[in-house]
Amino acid sequence: MNHNTEDERLFASLQSGDKKAFNTFFLRYYPVLCAYATHFVGMDDAEEIIQDMMVGIWERRKDIAIESSLNGYLFRTVQNKCVNHIDRLRLHERVHSFLACNRQKLFEDPDFYIVEELTQKIEDALKKLPEKYREAFVLNRIEGKTYNEIAATLGVSSKTIDYRIRQALKCLRDELKDYLPLLLTLVGNKII
Repeated sequence: MNHNTEDERLFASLQSGDKKAFNTFFLRYYPVLCAYATHFVGMDDAEEIIQDMMVGIWERRKDIAIESSLNGYLFRTVQNKCVNHIDRLRLHERVHSFLACNRQKLFEDPDFYIVEELTQKIEDALKKLPEKYREAFVLNRIEGKTYNEIAATLGVSSKTIDYRIRQALKCLRDELKDYLPLLLTLVGNKII
């Protein structure tokens, strides 16, 4: 029997809700996908990413449509999840750096610890943004790129970038409304 056909049948059983098929699928693919993920991230992160991915496969099993091959789908998904993980880490570093540059004057402030809390709140708020809004916002407000530069990079109009950033700002203002006075004190209007 062709191994790919066997795996595709296994996946079809999984999609129909067969827990035994899911367990077999998990045992068969988990080690291979973890090994692949370590090409992008460390082993601990790889294991966490693959575990989350497997849970997601089970939860979304009825909605998954594989257009090419099962292996192609799985390995592309792992790569995308690893890249997203790396992007989140980079975003954390950029936000932390941005705030660190603007907080030097606060070292004597007894409420200095709140900057760490604020950093986390900003990161959480950014993570909640739709990906296109977050991307445009980070490129403009954190990396300092102009609307035209971002538009050229993303292959859209500068009006689209303007719209995405305005929507991101609206979402962030709502999400961070309790922190706006402190945020404006720390960074002025550079972020929000």
